Amino acid sequence: MTDPAAGQVLAEIDLPELPNHYHGKVRDNYDLPDGRRIIIASDRLSAFDRILTSIPFKGQVLTQTARYWFEQTADICPNHVLSYPDPNVVVGQRLNILPVEMVVRDYLAGTTGTSILTLYKQGRREMYGLTFPDGLRDNERLPETILTPTSKEFDGGHDEPLSPQQILDQGLVSAQQWETMSTYALALFARGREIAAQRGLILVDTKYEFGLDPHGRVILADEIHTPDSSRYWFAESYPEALANGKRPPSFDKDFVRSWVAERCDPYKDPIPEIPAKLIEETSRVYISAFETLTGLDFEPPPAGEVVHDRIRRNLAQFF
Repeated sequence: MTDPAAGQVLAEIDLPELPNHYHGKVRDNYDLPDGRRIIIASDRLSAFDRILTSIPFKGQVLTQTARYWFEQTADICPNHVLSYPDPNVVVGQRLNILPVEMVVRDYLAGTTGTSILTLYKQGRREMYGLTFPDGLRDNERLPETILTPTSKEFDGGHDEPLSPQQILDQGLVSAQQWETMSTYALALFARGREIAAQRGLILVDTKYEFGLDPHGRVILADEIHTPDSSRYWFAESYPEALANGKRPPSFDKDFVRSWVAERCDPYKDPIPEIPAKLIEETSRVYISAFETLTGLDFEPPPAGEVVHDRIRRNLAQFF
């Protein structure tokens, strides 16, 4: 991979010509008066409820990977996508985002505070309204696919584990909405697992977000099966890693998450400077993930192109 010039890394974007700006952890959103939302994927890398660094071409990889998966799953449930005016940008239908993130898991894995592996190693056996047996190994396949929903924190707070009963008791979503979200999430995961397996990958776990359209329909929002929202392992190397008690080689931001978590308490301590070599390697991992998952070639920006300026040109139609 060629070393990207500074202008090709999209850490921040500012488009004052567009209205109603919301600056998210990874994406910048602009809400248009007609009910459309412009979503720009930056190269920021978020984990542990904070920004760790920026990874070259990551925003483009996320947008194009999600595009592939939205197209592969359009028969399962409706999604928010309207158009793609730029490699880093999706224009979607503005939704009333539901305050529950739907996490689906096939394995006892993870590094975050809400992951079942973290909680299991702390001695928890009752999680997310489920009971886990003693004696499970790190990264072992679970007896069945499970839902482990968390609260969707809109103000930057920590996501919290939830059981289905808590979700209903707190009135976060209705019983009918929960039923629809659960059905969609499990069906989407099954499709993702099937396609990933054809590519020699294991879809370990993933996160979905849903929202309501003006008619009250549940719609898939945000992203789907990207290296940011999902954990992928290589199927070929998984059995040996499991047998040796090692973390399976992965195709996702676990790369950086693990490096940071080994050096500090990532929820409380200052983040150590992440080496340039690790950032470059992570960029390669994101690109490789896109190409492996989709079977398509990644097309980086031409040399000398400033991504911020290209996005401005492509979105001028909305000014």
